[in-house]
Amino acid sequence: MSDITSNTPHDDLTSRLTLPRYPRSSAYDARWTIENGMGPHALWLLEWLAPALGLDTLRPGARVLDLGCGRAMTSVFLAREYDVQVTAADLWIEPDDNARRIAGAGVADRVFPVHAEAHDLPFGQESFDAIVSIDAYQYFGTDDLYLPTLTRLLKPGGRIGVVVPSMPEEIEGSEPPEHMKPYWDPAFWCFHSPAWWRRHWTRSGAVEVETADWLEDGWREWLLWCDVVAEESAEEFHVRMSRESARMLRTDRGRTLGFTRVVARRT
Repeated sequence: MSDITSNTPHDDLTSRLTLPRYPRSSAYDARWTIENGMGPHALWLLEWLAPALGLDTLRPGARVLDLGCGRAMTSVFLAREYDVQVTAADLWIEPDDNARRIAGAGVADRVFPVHAEAHDLPFGQESFDAIVSIDAYQYFGTDDLYLPTLTRLLKPGGRIGVVVPSMPEEIEGSEPPEHMKPYWDPAFWCFHSPAWWRRHWTRSGAVEVETADWLEDGWREWLLWCDVVAEESAEEFHVRMSRESARMLRTDRGRTLGFTRVVARRT
């Protein structure tokens, strides 16, 4: 796709995915976001995160690590919207695959794809002004020892910001809520509340937490995205997963699942 911001204003698909809360994301071609999505709408979540990171962090030329970038949509967005230099790191998507997507978006001079596992990052200390992670950090960042290791890659005063699937409050006991049992996956236990994330990061001693909050009506936006992907995606796996997620979200109605953003500064 040569122009990833070629949305047609009156196209029905574009209209469905145009939300006032996310004006920057709404400028991106709707089919491009569907083709390259790997979960919830990553550009919406990044656009929610960016103001908490601040323009002093996302300043032109700043070096940003996009950790768990998937198909590099978020990396492209960071480069195009903020003119930063992005290292797009992912374990599952090959760098050559992402390189083609990045070049097609016209940002090959600012986004550099690498193959990396979150516990074995091939970067020197103080390499980055910021670290960003969208819908990935929950899978490796709940380890008590992880954040101090990761933030060594930040320059002093640099910020880390993540958005993760979350719960408004921690679940007491070892069983999920009754209405969620038909849908529950053990991996959901890595979803935590904003308060949990604030405490978890604060106790690390590595950062000063500046933001840890809940996305109001985030479940509704997640549901909208699942419905659209289920109808429009050409990938059978994504259609099936989106339908299952949509059923779960309609049952839950925000009681258990949503999104948390966390932003902190390296001390």
